[in-house]
Amino acid sequence: MADHALFVGWGAVVTGREQQAATVFGETMAYFGRLQQQGEISGVDPFFLEPHGGELGGFFLLRGDLDALARIRTSQEFGRVILRASMVVHNIGVVAATTGDELARQLGDYQQLSGEFA
Repeated sequence: MADHALFVGWGAVVTGREQQAATVFGETMAYFGRLQQQGEISGVDPFFLEPHGGELGGFFLLRGDLDALARIRTSQEFGRVILRASMVVHNIGVVAATTGDELARQLGDYQQLSGEFA
């Protein structure tokens, strides 16, 4: 079970680079799809957000094993994907996330430790 994820978020498209942004998005989806087919990640979900007055325009959520996600995040290919994205969208960012059993474990740690400060 995939208890870890990478959140890859982006903001508005750079004005004048709309066509390139569509191309980079397609290339990125193909790369993430290849990672899933190869079993490196257990899944990827893309999201576009409706206008909301904030800086986040959309994101990918890559699910997988902690070690695999760490390898991917530090790979040259992933770095190039993020660099290409940064040339066509504003505010690109990558953030590690937890879910499932790992989230429950961390919540248990939090509840235990928070009692020390009550």
